[in-house]
Amino acid sequence: MSGHIAGKSIIITGAGGGFGSLVARKAAGMGASVTLGDIDLAAAQGVADAILAEGGKAQAVAVDVRDLAQVKALVAASLDAYGAVDVMINNAGIMPLAFFSDHEAAYPAWERCIDINIKGVLNGMVAAYDPMIAAGRGQIVNISSIYGNFPVIGAAVYGASKSAVNFLSESLRVESRGRIKVTTIKPTGVPTTGLSGTVVNQAAGIGIVAHNMPDFMDMVGQMAQGTFPAERLDPEAIDYASLAPEHIADAVIHAIDQPWGVSISEVTVRAAGDHFVL
Repeated sequence: MSGHIAGKSIIITGAGGGFGSLVARKAAGMGASVTLGDIDLAAAQGVADAILAEGGKAQAVAVDVRDLAQVKALVAASLDAYGAVDVMINNAGIMPLAFFSDHEAAYPAWERCIDINIKGVLNGMVAAYDPMIAAGRGQIVNISSIYGNFPVIGAAVYGASKSAVNFLSESLRVESRGRIKVTTIKPTGVPTTGLSGTVVNQAAGIGIVAHNMPDFMDMVGQMAQGTFPAERLDPEAIDYASLAPEHIADAVIHAIDQPWGVSISEVTVRAAGDHFVL
């Protein structure tokens, strides 16, 4: 299936970097009109400018996804500029991994995680709901995580937030049958997205890698030094060890590049040789 993105109006939160910026550029390159929302307007504008320079259609809008009024304004900007909101991609998120014993240092980040990862996704769904229902069709894409699959040590709040994303997504899918498609994307660990910068305690990553922790930390160290074997970063290799963000962006593009009547409801993409156990 292909050719179903051209002409669509697509909103992406957290579009100033990471998966969001990649999806925006890929979708615009396929003929979509994209509205890039980010709390960092300069970052989103930089992505929009790059798309415009390549002949695409894009606009950047400052948005704090924790504020429903701001998310509704983001949707209104898409409607004003492009006349529709066909796809809403709720991508903004943070990953404050920490143990319960870290609560003194971690609690403010946990509160922010709940507000962004749960409330922010809910706000995106709510803001896009009425315009999509009025148009008779639409698609919500929510970025979850493999951390939402099962509770593990070191990820109580982050994992709970992503489990909540799964519940919100499936509930809307069932309720909006035949009117709004809902897709949940569950990325595996992707160290190069910058999301690791929101981790409170790096040791808390043990829950998702378990017995692979020594090898994983060795890989991270070698990648930082530029000494990790290049062949293990080749997606053509069966022991491909660390997924590049582009592969997650491609999964999002695949999910939205479908006929309106075809819904890809859940996608997990992994590196075949990665260290993540869930």
